[in-house]
Amino acid sequence: MKKIIAKYKAGYTDMGGLDTYRVMPSQEVAIDALEPFLFLNHHGPQIYPANNRGLPFGPHPHKGFETVTFIVDGDIVHTDNTGYNSKIEAGGIQWMTAGKGIIHSENSSKEFLKNGGNVEILQLWVNLPAKFKNVDPAYIGLQKDEIPHLILDDGKVIIDAISGNWEGEKAAIQSLADIHLATISFEKEGKYSITIPEGRTVLFYLISGQLIVNGEKIDKLNLVEFDDNEGTIQIEATEKSLLLIGHALPNNEPVVAQGPFVMNTRLEIQEAYADYQEGKFGKWKH
Repeated sequence: MKKIIAKYKAGYTDMGGLDTYRVMPSQEVAIDALEPFLFLNHHGPQIYPANNRGLPFGPHPHKGFETVTFIVDGDIVHTDNTGYNSKIEAGGIQWMTAGKGIIHSENSSKEFLKNGGNVEILQLWVNLPAKFKNVDPAYIGLQKDEIPHLILDDGKVIIDAISGNWEGEKAAIQSLADIHLATISFEKEGKYSITIPEGRTVLFYLISGQLIVNGEKIDKLNLVEFDDNEGTIQIEATEKSLLLIGHALPNNEPVVAQGPFVMNTRLEIQEAYADYQEGKFGKWKH
């Protein structure tokens, strides 16, 4: 079995009225500790009242990585300067490749602003290797019914196969850099095992519930770090649970992150700021 190196509890912060658990990076987890997985914020669960201001993510730039947004509850409207505009609801995902530069916003729908409701959203940043940092920006938005759902253990385990391959089945997205991502929902006593090849970084974050993982109890809001040897992760749910899990090869390149940009050198960060300020990412026309 793969060895558990450490468990890290996400820390709470208020982000413009949005309850947020910062999973990584943190004081304990460096931004490149689980590379290519760089950053994870867990927003909610939270109930917004009627006539609310919605999510606090107005127009902002990105360059050099990909964002993957998981809509557990509520909705989110993605708008960007390349022309994409899509509303994704509970159970769906948004996959954005920032590449050489993009400006986007992530807001609540007009219906949510008016009526309020539950919201729970996770956003993950996945680093791009240097050879892909200047690809054209792109966006994919998928509703729940557009994602393969793999039903295991007599219905007690359901894998939402987001990218890569899971249980021999192709996921909804095949990423530029062989990123495998899924959310797995467990009913009580549901069991699942996965073998991870040597050298791959594991992303393992328990959104809700409680699991026994390779014999250790894992509580909700915990990120688990594993060794990089080939081995199996054995999971059993002690209650209804939702898990974010992934694995990928690290890029083994320098990671320099500042604000909304992730590059390989400090000079490239400075160039990214200059390109944005000079309008090379395009214009925000909305």
